[in-house]
Amino acid sequence: MSNSSSIRHFLLLALADTQQLQLLHFCLLLGISLAALLGNGLIISAVACSHHLHTPMFFFLLNLALSDLGSICTTVPKAMHNSLWDTRTISYTGCAAQLFFFMLFMSAEYYLLTIMCYDRYVSICKPLHYRTLLGSRACAQMAAAAWASGFLYSLLHTANTFSLPLCHGNALGQFFCEIPPILKLSCANSYLRELGLLIGSAFLFFGCFVVVVFSYVQIFRAVLRIPCEQGRHKAFSSCLPHLAVLSLFLSTGTFAYLKPRSISSPPLDLALSVLYSVMPPALNPLIYSLRNKELKAAVWTLMTQWFRKH
Repeated sequence: MSNSSSIRHFLLLALADTQQLQLLHFCLLLGISLAALLGNGLIISAVACSHHLHTPMFFFLLNLALSDLGSICTTVPKAMHNSLWDTRTISYTGCAAQLFFFMLFMSAEYYLLTIMCYDRYVSICKPLHYRTLLGSRACAQMAAAAWASGFLYSLLHTANTFSLPLCHGNALGQFFCEIPPILKLSCANSYLRELGLLIGSAFLFFGCFVVVVFSYVQIFRAVLRIPCEQGRHKAFSSCLPHLAVLSLFLSTGTFAYLKPRSISSPPLDLALSVLYSVMPPALNPLIYSLRNKELKAAVWTLMTQWFRKH
C-alpha cells in the first residue's frame, strides 16, 4: 500500500503488448497528430492572415483550432514517447499537468462550440442584428469567458483529484492521465466533494446543451420559413460543419463516460479514449474546410504563397 505522498510517478496503460505493435501505434499517432497540427495550423494562419475572414464565425473557429491543438499536444506526445521507448511512466507532476491542460482544452472547446451555435442562431434568425449582437468586443468577451470558464473548471477538478490520498498503487488504466482512473486509486471517502463538482459539471454541461438545442430549434424553424429552396440550402449548409463537429465531440465523449459497465473492457475503453481525445482535433479542420468555400480559398492562397516563396 502507498499513499499520494510516496508516489513519484504513475504507470500509464500500454497501447500494445509487443514492440512491433507499439511501433505501429507510434506511427499511427504520429500521422494523426501531424494531420491535426497541419489542419489546425492552416486554419489559424488562414484566419489570421486573411482580412475577409475577420468575422465572428472565423474568430471562434480560430479559437476552436487553438483548443484542438492544445488538447492533442497534451496527450499524444507522451503516448508516442512511451510507445517508442517501450515505457509506461509519467511523473506525478507531469500527470497533474496533463490532466489540467487536457480538461482545460476540452472544456474550452465545449464552451466555444456552444458560442458558435449562438453565432449561427444570430446569423440566421436575427441577421439584421448580427453586427450589433456579435461585434468585435462581444466576440472577444465571449471567447475570453470560454477560456476562463475552462481554466476554472479544470483547476477545481485537478485540485480536487490530486488532493485525495492514493493507496491503491499507481497503475492507471488509461494511456493518459484522466480523473476516473486516478479516483480508482483513492482510499478516501471523497463522495460528497466529488458529488459537488459533478453537480456543478452537470449544470454547466446541460446549460450549454439547452442553449444548443434551443438555438437549433429556432434555426430549423427559420430555415423552413425561407421560401426559396436555394436559400434554405445555403442557410442550412452554413450550420452543417458546426453540427457535425458538435455531434462528434458530444457523442464520443458522452459514450466514453456514460457507457454501461457491463460492456466495459480495457480494449474498448482504450479505443473510446483515443476516439474522443485524439480523433476530433484531427477531423475538425477537415470537416470545416470541406464545407466552407471561403476557408478553402484562404487556405489554398496561403499555401500557394508559401510555395512561391520557397
